[in-house]
Amino acid sequence: MNGFAPGAIAKPRLALIGGTGALGTGLARHWAAAGYHVIIGSRTVDKAEASARAIAAASGNRTLHGAANASAAQAGDVVLLAVPWASHAQILDEIKPHVAGKIVIDATVPLVPPKVARVQLPAETSAALAAQKRLGDTARVVAAFHNVSASKLQGDAPIDCDVLVFGDAPEDRAAVVALAEAAGLRGIHAGPLANAVAAEALTSVLIGINRHYKIPGAGIRITGLGKE
Repeated sequence: MNGFAPGAIAKPRLALIGGTGALGTGLARHWAAAGYHVIIGSRTVDKAEASARAIAAASGNRTLHGAANASAAQAGDVVLLAVPWASHAQILDEIKPHVAGKIVIDATVPLVPPKVARVQLPAETSAALAAQKRLGDTARVVAAFHNVSASKLQGDAPIDCDVLVFGDAPEDRAAVVALAEAAGLRGIHAGPLANAVAAEALTSVLIGINRHYKIPGAGIRITGLGKE
């Protein structure tokens, strides 16, 4: 089944492209524990399968499995992209034939080593807009999960962090807000996809804060919503 609209699928199949990285495995742990069918995607199938087995053993959720990136994208109802900026364009081209009509959550941040604490935005102004341009109008790109610490997602303690969710369709943002909350986070509607530049840039700021204050994972909280 292609795509996902709120209410259409109680728990969509989630394909995590780059799912063997710290952010991907952290989110996979939380979604697996919440009962979602998670597909770990990687360039190396053996690595994806090993990661899926480890998360399945820890969560007790036996629906996890690993696959090559393209196969994972094809199997997922919702596709999350959690890859390095250097691989972003290549992997988008790889999954493009398999994401038409689907929500593609782009968590990519355009970090350019070695100066990752300095904001360095691409010509398209953001990774999310670059993804939408590369995938075309058939994919429904939503940007999220830029500012949550991957190290905190790996632990079991409550995560005191909000997730800013950007997308041009309110119903697609709502679907991703729901997924953030299923992972134990608070999702916040943050406007159209063009606004994703703010969260992408903020990631470099947070990296600098982590270094200066010698802390493992600074995050953000939006005050005044009545749910703090």
